[in-house]
Amino acid sequence: MTIREQLLEMAEPGYRDFHASLLPGVANIISIRLPLLRGIAREIARGDWRAFLASDDILYYEERMLRGLVIGYAKCSPEEKLGYVARFVPKIDNWAVCDCFCWKLKAAEREPMWRFIQPYFRSEAEYDQRFAVVMALSNFVDAEHLEALLKHFEAFRHEGYYARMGVAWAVSLCFIRFPERTMRWLAAQCPLDDWTYNKSLQKIVESYRVTDTDKSAVRALKRRAK
Repeated sequence: MTIREQLLEMAEPGYRDFHASLLPGVANIISIRLPLLRGIAREIARGDWRAFLASDDILYYEERMLRGLVIGYAKCSPEEKLGYVARFVPKIDNWAVCDCFCWKLKAAEREPMWRFIQPYFRSEAEYDQRFAVVMALSNFVDAEHLEALLKHFEAFRHEGYYARMGVAWAVSLCFIRFPERTMRWLAAQCPLDDWTYNKSLQKIVESYRVTDTDKSAVRALKRRAK
């Protein structure tokens, strides 16, 4: 049985409408729950995963997702893996594939990946930017990288909804982990556009990991329509 045949056998027609509602504009959804896809990806990664990734025969959303997951699970040198990452990123066409692709890095992968994502922060492509931001918030919201991340956010200029939402999510995580520094950054003349800025505040306020006192202070920062 091919991987595609295996995926088609696992389809949940009753789940498809809900799944599709989360992915506007995405076609050819088989509708398979993510834990099952992860299980298939791990199985592929234990075998000849290079042969699997060599094929560009992608018809279904889940097949694209599966390739991203396999790259994350594959056991190889960071340099080899980044080659697969570079070829996969242009294939990202929705937020779900992007976010599931951004795996928790191993120690040896961290510094190479940090260097690798730098140009993507400045890309004009929406999902290039979201990839850089989500990979960063998944791995680099720490004392070593915080200031560099805030600098990237200051330079952020993109009209794409999913790029902007990625930045808002990342800013909220910066606040959760480094509330004092991120509050100073937000309260100063933060150069984020009003929509992304206010969405960042919203994400902070929605977090259960932020104190009520901090939430009140954050709400007071909201920019009003001119």
